[in-house]
Amino acid sequence: MNCSDYALLATVVRNGFEESRHFGSLVALGPDGSVVAELGVPRQAILPRSSVKPIQALGSLECGAPLAGRHLAIAGGSHTGEDEHVRVVREILAAAGLAEDALQCPPDEPENAETKRRLIREGVAPQRIRMNCSGKHAGMLAACVASGWPAETYRDPEHPLQQRIRQTLEKRAGEKVAAVAVDGCGAPLFGVSLVGLARAVRSLVVDAPGTTGRTVADAMRENPYYVGGTGHVNTRVMQGIPGVLCKGGAEGVIVATAASGCAVAVKAIDGSPRATTAIALAALDALGEDTSRVADLREVPVLGGGEPVGAIQASPAIGEAIAAAGFPRTA
Repeated sequence: MNCSDYALLATVVRNGFEESRHFGSLVALGPDGSVVAELGVPRQAILPRSSVKPIQALGSLECGAPLAGRHLAIAGGSHTGEDEHVRVVREILAAAGLAEDALQCPPDEPENAETKRRLIREGVAPQRIRMNCSGKHAGMLAACVASGWPAETYRDPEHPLQQRIRQTLEKRAGEKVAAVAVDGCGAPLFGVSLVGLARAVRSLVVDAPGTTGRTVADAMRENPYYVGGTGHVNTRVMQGIPGVLCKGGAEGVIVATAASGCAVAVKAIDGSPRATTAIALAALDALGEDTSRVADLREVPVLGGGEPVGAIQASPAIGEAIAAAGFPRTA
């Protein structure tokens, strides 16, 4: 794939000077799930990283994991390692009769800065349960226990649980998995296109109430703190835009679905996440969603001497492409 195949998604402006650019791909889906705008190469396979966690949580739920509410939200989220997050992950493990050493994600420091500083002062070493994916891993372990599958090998791509997650992703995305990799947390990672990712996560939001898909979406939207944490952008977006399910991932991936059924998926090809929330919000805004309560996330401040001297802004081409498709539409 040539660099020229990707679209300009955001610019970094410092004191009026364009300092950097972020290129990548974006897809926007309308309320009916149809593709209304494509920038870059959104039909090319990507590794969705943690943006696919809602689908992984769905797989665990459908394999018998007794998850609901905040337990289900943290299984589909990337928590920041705060004490409350740890408490909830421990509850999932305890309900399955497991201890923390059953987790196979790597030991890590919490992403929450205040918690990290406190644990350093206390001399606490990195822990598996503080790793941002421990909720997902706990959910997977709970599914193994519920289904009578071996918990020791739950990260094997050929494990029954992982095969169920793969099948679920393929069904929801409407396409076959294009690549199999190992995620940063050690769990299997199945590659699909941005179009497939957007369709898969959107399907959870538009599923009928009471279905497993809708149960995952509702748990995450009703408990956004457990999807991220204090000040986390995914949490803030969901708190600020009622009905939105937003999940970012490493290497510049993010997916967001509104209650209307509109959805956006983004991949920054440089792997940086610093502009992805602003890009996704620009697309949601162009689709007619009200993003005013998180307007401060539409631009990322560029600092000089600790003071704002510019901003990272989403490309106008995003709104133009969506407008060309006739959005926003009014009833």
